[in-house]
Amino acid sequence: MIGPLFKLLFGGGRNVVAETAEVFRINAEAEAERGFGLQGRALEQFAAEFLKGRRTRFDRFMDALNRIPRPAMALGTLALFVTAMLDPVWFAARMSGIALVPEPLWWLLGAIVSFYFGARHQAKGQDFQRDLAATLAAAPDVARRVRQIEDPDAGTEPPAADNPALAEWRAKRG
Repeated sequence: MIGPLFKLLFGGGRNVVAETAEVFRINAEAEAERGFGLQGRALEQFAAEFLKGRRTRFDRFMDALNRIPRPAMALGTLALFVTAMLDPVWFAARMSGIALVPEPLWWLLGAIVSFYFGARHQAKGQDFQRDLAATLAAAPDVARRVRQIEDPDAGTEPPAADNPALAEWRAKRG
């Protein structure tokens, strides 16, 4: 009696219990696949938006020019220390001149330097996000290639289908 009952519930290639449960509860595996596809399409859209404007030669030149101030300030500060040790009189004369700079000018210099480095930090952060979006958009392709490498018999053939070593390995696998 149990055999026919199981055949009624699970026989004929169908699972009546699972089919009935799916009416009341979402199939988690199908939901995950839909979510994966949706996420992949969203990442592709983000990557397309971010990669729209390629950098020109002028942009690269300006980026190189923007790399000068921080090292120049760091090396200049070190040079001041060296100069103070090598020629204290010359250094004292220069520092006396700096002491005459009015305080509002120091505030202005501080604002300019802060805005410069703040804007640069923001621009670099946006570049990082753009690169990250492009990398994440490529993730579905990478996952597909990994699946092909792990199980070459499933789906399409991997790019190295005419590789003799791979053919020998497949023959040994059975």
